[in-house]
Amino acid sequence: MSVLTSRDETDLMTLAFELADLARTETLARFRPEGGIGADNKLASGFDPVTEADRAAEAAIRERLGKLRPQDGIHGEEFGVTRGTSGLTWVLDPIDGTRGFMSGTPTWGVLVALCEETPDGPGAPLLGVIDQPYIGERFSGGFGRAEVEGPQGRSILRTRDPRALSDAVLFTTFPEVGTPEEGAAFARLAREVRLTRYGMDCYAYALVAAGQIDLVVEAGLQAYDVAAPIAVIEAAGGIVTDWQGRPAHRGGQVIAAANREIHEAALAHLAG
Repeated sequence: MSVLTSRDETDLMTLAFELADLARTETLARFRPEGGIGADNKLASGFDPVTEADRAAEAAIRERLGKLRPQDGIHGEEFGVTRGTSGLTWVLDPIDGTRGFMSGTPTWGVLVALCEETPDGPGAPLLGVIDQPYIGERFSGGFGRAEVEGPQGRSILRTRDPRALSDAVLFTTFPEVGTPEEGAAFARLAREVRLTRYGMDCYAYALVAAGQIDLVVEAGLQAYDVAAPIAVIEAAGGIVTDWQGRPAHRGGQVIAAANREIHEAALAHLAG
């Protein structure tokens, strides 16, 4: 990857916003129809839904990237991997929280990230966007900036200051949190915090960046689930790793924390 100039950085963030706008159009046009949303199931056993909106949003983004930056790679949830030649790859989750989307809740989101490309997949994220089309909020981070724009205007994102684990707010999407062993580790941590909440998908990561909560802990994630949240949270002053404190941009076990102190305290309980 060649060195990015400040103009490059501005252009890439502008493009990320444009891609999120495309996904807004496709998803909102299909949100909360009369009678509810149908979905296909990706799994032979269990339930991993995909809707027409998921596919349409990613297809629209891919089409635009094909015209504007055909040299870049793409790693998307719905249509897989297209390798590029620029050393950059776009990591896309057209609807993070499809279960919430098909249920009519407003906490799903669109995730757009730009990462370094490596021979074995996306590398560290350079920028990320967490967009909530229905609420009209957009959280962005990268190149030394972290902002939110929405109904309350535009403001700088900054994660919460350190506090005792006993005063912390913890989120995860699914109460079972992965395998039985991973669920037991999460339960150890949940017993130590002030408040545990469930079911927010990518919006919980946005709340870490916005300084509203302290921790998100999940397992079984993919690169497209975490690349954008990592960029936004780290630009806002937080930290995101796996449960062993290593880089988490490939997914798996993920802990997002408002600051290093609360991160270290939470890791100790996840490790047992």
